[in-house]
Amino acid sequence: MFNQPKLKPLAQSQLYDDGAAARPPVEGTVARGDLRADRAFDTGIGPDGRFVARLPLPLTRDLLERGRGRFEIFCSPCHGRLGDGRGMIVERGFKAPPSYHVDRLRGQPIGYFFDVMTNGFGKMSSYASQVPPRDRWAIAAYVRALQLSQHAPLRDLPAGDRQRIESSREGAP
Repeated sequence: MFNQPKLKPLAQSQLYDDGAAARPPVEGTVARGDLRADRAFDTGIGPDGRFVARLPLPLTRDLLERGRGRFEIFCSPCHGRLGDGRGMIVERGFKAPPSYHVDRLRGQPIGYFFDVMTNGFGKMSSYASQVPPRDRWAIAAYVRALQLSQHAPLRDLPAGDRQRIESSREGAP
């Protein structure tokens, strides 16, 4: 088995007219695990060429928990655990990334966050090779939850919480 009749990819060969042992892949060949049939899921961009506004997979508690975990590993060093742009890199003198709570980012569709994680933006490099697409969507969903946690409309809160907030405002100077 040590000596097998084979050609190494970059070796020369008398078998083919071009002298190369390696053959180009058949047209349309897709590497295993690289079939990207769902453009919205794989890129964050819909058929209209715009970022998708809806999460392309079911929003579940497990997905948000996965997103929180991945966010804390990959994002919080720069963006901070609250998404406020005050991660540990800022404490060490690096420039602060934008807070997820600014109007510009709160108004972005969820596909925008997926795209930034996939392709990078400004000083942030791509995380496509480190974070699989499903986890990038989980992080994007968690970023939305962080944004909502700081900017939830009062009308969306349960009645008891609403009353507590309103009563605390009345007692404020």
